[in-house]
Amino acid sequence: MAKIIFDIETVGAELDAFDKGTQEYLLKFAKTDEEEQEVRDSLSFYPVTAQIVTIAMLELETDKAFVYYQVPGKQPERIMEGEAEYFSVPNEKQLLELFWSRLSKYDAFITFNGRGFDCPFILVRSAINQLKATKNLMPDRYRSNMHIDLMEKLTFLGAVRRRFSLHVWCHAFGIKSPKEDGVTGLDVKALFHDGRHGDIARYCLRDVFATRELYRFWDKYMNFPA
Repeated sequence: MAKIIFDIETVGAELDAFDKGTQEYLLKFAKTDEEEQEVRDSLSFYPVTAQIVTIAMLELETDKAFVYYQVPGKQPERIMEGEAEYFSVPNEKQLLELFWSRLSKYDAFITFNGRGFDCPFILVRSAINQLKATKNLMPDRYRSNMHIDLMEKLTFLGAVRRRFSLHVWCHAFGIKSPKEDGVTGLDVKALFHDGRHGDIARYCLRDVFATRELYRFWDKYMNFPA
């Protein structure tokens, strides 16, 4: 069964880009300047207020990596770095087209918190871009082996109430965290607006490599196939 690991990075729109009614809705509970800033900072977390700027994918069996990332206003470009192929595209729609074309080749996919973030985000953004999904990213969690979400596996489908981050799980199992290289998801929006698109792509790929190591640890010590 061919498996692919993937992860995304997102960037929220500016609050002023929305119509008045949407701005009022988003700021409905913000009473102070600090609370308004929290709303602005949170816009990257929702598919109706943000776009996907990077998707990194890694074949579990071969360690071949494919990274699709936005560089607005530039012609598409392909760059090789080791076993990783980086594909820059000028917009989100082309990025998602490449993702769906690649994903259709695999039998199963692996994520960290994919059911809670990446997969719904991709599905909604694809619909907004009028693209039809080539696979169901949200299959039945109790019956399907198509999607292995490590956050769900490590919390035993929510039996363990605390949902730790990828960084914390990596630290617990002695895996190098992608956050140790000085970039976190909170930096992505600033990096994108600074034109550091390649830095976002490499950070996203480091997340995927960490997810691979976490999967191997879980599969060896904690996976009991039915």
